Amino acid sequence: MKYQTRKKALLLLEDGTIFYGKAVGEREGTAFGEVCFNTGMTGYQEIFTDPSYYGQLMVATNAHIGNYGTNADEVESDSIKIAGLIVKNFSYNYSRPSANLSLLEFLENNNLLAISDVDTRALVSYIRDNGAMNAVISTRVDAIEALKEELKQVPSMKGLELASKVSTKEPYFYGDENAKYKISALDIGIKKNILRNLAKRDAYIKVYPFDASKEQMSDWNPDAYFISNGPGDPEPLTASIETTKEILKENKPLFGICLGHQVLALANGVSTYKMHNGHRGINHPILNLMTGKGEITSQNHGFAVNREETEAHPDLEITHTHLNDQTVAGIKMKYKNVFSVQYHPEASPGPHDADYLFDEFFEAIKASAN
Repeated sequence: MKYQTRKKALLLLEDGTIFYGKAVGEREGTAFGEVCFNTGMTGYQEIFTDPSYYGQLMVATNAHIGNYGTNADEVESDSIKIAGLIVKNFSYNYSRPSANLSLLEFLENNNLLAISDVDTRALVSYIRDNGAMNAVISTRVDAIEALKEELKQVPSMKGLELASKVSTKEPYFYGDENAKYKISALDIGIKKNILRNLAKRDAYIKVYPFDASKEQMSDWNPDAYFISNGPGDPEPLTASIETTKEILKENKPLFGICLGHQVLALANGVSTYKMHNGHRGINHPILNLMTGKGEITSQNHGFAVNREETEAHPDLEITHTHLNDQTVAGIKMKYKNVFSVQYHPEASPGPHDADYLFDEFFEAIKASAN
């Protein structure tokens, strides 16, 4: 193998705990972020390019990462969004014929620091017990005290606004301009596959920056509105929350996903909170309270909507619940065509369990147009 003498590396958690490993490839350096883990067996390229992961050091729980390479079509944004990568076994070779690059080449092209040979089972167990926290990965293994001081300067994810880091700077269109429906989407970290799912249902989408006003989003008379997924704490997104409040006054269909779900709750006066670990993976069980059916879903979030406040709200109803911890996984407004979910129906792990949510959104649009 090419990299027989790879440099030593480490992961330092903010509580002082250290895990040792080796640098992937020839990359040296240091990367800071909140450490979290994803339990997906596949889909690492989609995870790395998901804007919702901006600012996070990603621990892959699958033992082998990189074995099927990367493909230019399997990205959720224009670049890698994670702050760094931590794995057990890194595969320098890949076997998939449709791959364009090895994972190493993909990481190098995006200038991302990754470390391997870490005991990820012990690491994930530690994070589960002690919660998500800031951390640093580095090849500066002899500078631990200096890294500790630098790590103290990294802001907590609680209260951190990150949507502005990943949102589009200017409005743009997606889809067929001759499509039947027009949708205005608020980009607070939108994934490409969400846009694909909207467009394939005969919609033309205009995507707006995170701080766009309601007046801007309604300037082309859309049939409905959408609020995307994204990174960070939802509470600092005051402009997005205010825009959502104004959208609700118009009484047109509105669909929110992940961070958009939290923004919708905040627009209704329901608070959110930072979770001990969050949900990140492609096998999270959800119960649809409207139908009684279960769903296996893809999730990526570190904040959640307050259940007690939602249950007490006169205009809101909980539609979905997470079966592992009973967190709020979906809400709808009782008197409007407005709903949201705390997971990713566009990600479709295995069977397309949650695909129907896009269909329900378009049924609401059709009903509103009549």
